[in-house]
Amino acid sequence: MIDEQTDKPRSSFWKELPILLGVAILVAVLVRFFVLQTFFIPSQSMENTLQIDDRVLVNKLVYDFRAPHRGEIVVFKAPVEWSGREGEDFIKRVIGVGGDHVICCDEQDRLTINGQPLDEPYIFSANGQQDRPADQEFDITVPEGRLWVMGDHRSASGDSLEHWQQSGQDIDAATIDEDEVVGRAFTIFWPVNRAKWLSVPKEYDPIPNS
Repeated sequence: MIDEQTDKPRSSFWKELPILLGVAILVAVLVRFFVLQTFFIPSQSMENTLQIDDRVLVNKLVYDFRAPHRGEIVVFKAPVEWSGREGEDFIKRVIGVGGDHVICCDEQDRLTINGQPLDEPYIFSANGQQDRPADQEFDITVPEGRLWVMGDHRSASGDSLEHWQQSGQDIDAATIDEDEVVGRAFTIFWPVNRAKWLSVPKEYDPIPNS
């Protein structure tokens, strides 16, 4: 009787194992498809915040409940005009949201958003020299439902400013439709020595709504 009782659970476990594995795989696929996804950083455009070959986790669910906020780092499907091919993922920082009036630059060489100067300590610097917030003056208002995005490495980023210039100052060509945003990058998880949260810098707190 003892042997029969111990064999029965073992037999039941092996019968249930394929079902358990199938459920685990399904859950992993659903999480990846709907909730979280990993992305690697292929370029210099977000240095020094993000380095080439960093791995980030992206929350794909958050913008189903709200719109992107200023200062967040987002992954989006780039327009063909930006990448040369359809469906390529870009990662940039949201500078302005729908209705925002963004100007470069004030007397202290800072962007202003809705009249509020923005200090940007995350802008790329090397050998004590920091990039300018923009390589030329501009004065734009972001259309509703769209985003003005820029890379932290301003001198090496194909972003809203570059496409505003290239398109003859067409604001729609320079901005991203909110519907094309894949999700918010919220942490670097690899390499381990660079792991950190990608929180919104406090410098965005004083910016008023449009």
